[in-house]
Amino acid sequence: MGLRRGKLVQQMPPSAEPDHLDAPKPAPRFPGTAFDVVALASSAGGIAAIGHILESLPAGFPAAIVVVQHLDPRHRSLMAEILRRRTHLEVVQAAEGDHIRPGTVHIAPPDRHLLVNRDGSLSLTQSELVHFVRPSADLLFESVAASFKQRAIAVVLTGTGSDGSLGIGAIKKMGGTVIAQNQESAEFFGMPAAAIKSGHADFILRLEEIPPALVTLVAEGVVR
Repeated sequence: MGLRRGKLVQQMPPSAEPDHLDAPKPAPRFPGTAFDVVALASSAGGIAAIGHILESLPAGFPAAIVVVQHLDPRHRSLMAEILRRRTHLEVVQAAEGDHIRPGTVHIAPPDRHLLVNRDGSLSLTQSELVHFVRPSADLLFESVAASFKQRAIAVVLTGTGSDGSLGIGAIKKMGGTVIAQNQESAEFFGMPAAAIKSGHADFILRLEEIPPALVTLVAEGVVR
């Protein structure tokens, strides 16, 4: 099933923190899953790639999905409407204060960074561009890593540039799993190539291999 980088090992959860009234709420844990959130990132060619992944996932996919796709900030995005026609999953454009939900796809709006907080809520910010882009895959991945630690999956898909190659380092540092699309199936190989070159990709897969890998990872924590 494609080239596998290293052996996937489920990390032990961190020790419980002391109870304090003002302590942040822990990240939500969805029942029956080894991973709670899947973060997808793409640029050029990404809408078709993301559409293929979403249409191939079952209606009962038990993890939440968050998406960064580089879009023209000058125009209203129709991405949620386009993808909604191709999948049984619920697809929404992310809004400030929304909470991630199993089986729901939250898409970053144009010209806003998308962050996932520890309590599962979403934040949108128009802070400065990161490596010339907004939304930034690096910021999304870093927020998901900080909030969900070993229960997060990052997927780097077709696109130009290197966005995401730094953020996947945070995913790996916290014990999460990283998938990169392979060169043969990527319309533009810049982003996946940068992710692979970083050394943090656990799996390098053809586009059509990614949905079944996500299903088995989320359900069992391994790819068979």
